[in-house]
Amino acid sequence: MTALIETVGVTKHYGDYVALNGVTLSVGDGEMLSIVGPNGAGKTTLVNVLTGLLKPTAGLVRFKGDDIAGIGPVKLAKRGMARAFQLVHIFPEMTVAETIGVAVISQTGRSLDFFSSLAGDGAVREKVRDVAAIFGLDGKLDTPSRLLSQGEKKLLDIASAFALVPEVILLDEPTSGVASGDKHGIMKTLLDAAKRAGVKAIILVEHDMDLVAEYSTRIVAIQAGRVLADAVPADFFSDPELIATIVGKPVAQHAVRTR
Repeated sequence: MTALIETVGVTKHYGDYVALNGVTLSVGDGEMLSIVGPNGAGKTTLVNVLTGLLKPTAGLVRFKGDDIAGIGPVKLAKRGMARAFQLVHIFPEMTVAETIGVAVISQTGRSLDFFSSLAGDGAVREKVRDVAAIFGLDGKLDTPSRLLSQGEKKLLDIASAFALVPEVILLDEPTSGVASGDKHGIMKTLLDAAKRAGVKAIILVEHDMDLVAEYSTRIVAIQAGRVLADAVPADFFSDPELIATIVGKPVAQHAVRTR
C-alpha cells in the first residue's frame, strides 16, 4: 500500500526535552488511523509535525511523496491535507455560511475579497450549502456561530476542514466537550461526509477508547515520544497491559467492529 503521509525517524527537541523520538509511521488510502496515548505522550507535537506547524529536529515528513516539514497548514491544505482542531476555531459573530465560506473561498484564490465573493458567486454559495447539508447545518446557514450547540460547533469546525476538499483530514479529538450520547452521531456524520467528499484517509487523535475501537482501521499508540504500538484494533485491544499503559488504568474489554 502506497503511503499518503509518512514520517521516518521523526524527532523533536524543545531544548533538552525530547517530545518525539524516532517516530516512524505511515497512513495509506482507505485507512482511519487513530493516534492514542496518555497526556504528555507527544501526540500534540506529532500532530503539529504532521500538519506542517512544526518542523522536526530530525527525520522526514512526507505527504504524497513530497517533503512537507514545517510548510504550514495553509500550504498543506492547498496540497490536499486539512486539520480540524480539538478546540473549535470559529469566529462567534460569523454565520455558519460565512465560516464555511472562508474555507471554500480560500481554495479559489479570491480570499482577499471574501464577503463579495460569498454574496456574489453562485458557485461559492452552492458549495457552502452542499458542505453544510452534509453536516446537517443547512438549516442554520444564517445563524451566528456563537448560537450553535457545542456539538454543532464541532461539526462546523469539521465542515470547514472538509470544505478545503482534502485527500487526507486530521481530526483532533472531534468529540471532546460533546455529550456522550452525541459522540457516535458526530463520528458517523464525519465518516459519511468523508466518503461523499472522496477523502482518502483520516487521522484521528482521540482519547475515547470506545470510539477508537469502533471506527479505527489501525491504531498507533505513543508514549514518551516513541511509538509503543502500531496494530489493528483486534490486536491492540487484546493486550490489557498496553491498554492500561495508554489509558493509565485497567479498562473493560472493548468490542471491536469486524470490518
